[in-house]
Amino acid sequence: MSLCYINGAFQPKEKTSIPVSDYIILRGVGVFESICTFRKRPLMLTPHLERLARSAESASIALPLPVDEIKDIIREGISRMKEDCLVRPFITGGDIFHQGAFPASRFFTLFEKVQKPSPEVYDKGVLLMPVDGGRHTPGVKSVDYMFSYTGYSGRSDAYEILYCPEGEITEAAHSTFFLYKNGTLITAPLSRVLKGTTRDIILQLAREKGMKVEERCPLLSEVSEASEAFITGSVKEVVPVVKIGEHAVGSGIPGPVTRMLHHTFLEEIIRWLE
Repeated sequence: MSLCYINGAFQPKEKTSIPVSDYIILRGVGVFESICTFRKRPLMLTPHLERLARSAESASIALPLPVDEIKDIIREGISRMKEDCLVRPFITGGDIFHQGAFPASRFFTLFEKVQKPSPEVYDKGVLLMPVDGGRHTPGVKSVDYMFSYTGYSGRSDAYEILYCPEGEITEAAHSTFFLYKNGTLITAPLSRVLKGTTRDIILQLAREKGMKVEERCPLLSEVSEASEAFITGSVKEVVPVVKIGEHAVGSGIPGPVTRMLHHTFLEEIIRWLE
């Protein structure tokens, strides 16, 4: 079962359409969020929608509805789903570009069954493919993911690409990246990456566990010195990274810190459900 809210109504996703004149189609102008539910309650709904509004503002896209109204629509959609779901609200560029802005945006939200990574991903870990580049506007959750897909180039076993402009690791294609080295958890600062909601939870949990945290861009050259690495996201939660390009991370298997943080995340998740 999949639903879409658009033009003031809920309808089956397969019956939904938007005009081909919308700038989300013509130029890839649009922003979105991915929100998972647990026990039919959305995880970090308010932070997600606040980020959606910030992304729209940064992209000069008019907010079509107040955040509180979007929140009500999402809650209604979740109640119509039979099981936990992935909620993806979109704000498009609309059909008009005027004086450097998109004043006639569209809003729609998809409600679909959430597809979690396979157990093997957590048991064995994944490979990330490093690329010398990064997202154009890292603070905006844009629909433009084209560069992330072109970066795989011949590595069909890569789970995601890893942005490493000039050797500095910022983030993965769809995830926040963490490196664990000499007892310190390292992740890029918000001046360089998207403010991930799962990122915020993991940093909070790590500090509560007494772990040392550094918010800086880890270097690609530090991978050989690290004992663990992982990526986080709304759907994937905490996924161990065991290889980056041709280089193994630590012993090449998921490490205890990664497993502990994932376990703690699942145990404590009720704190962030709305």
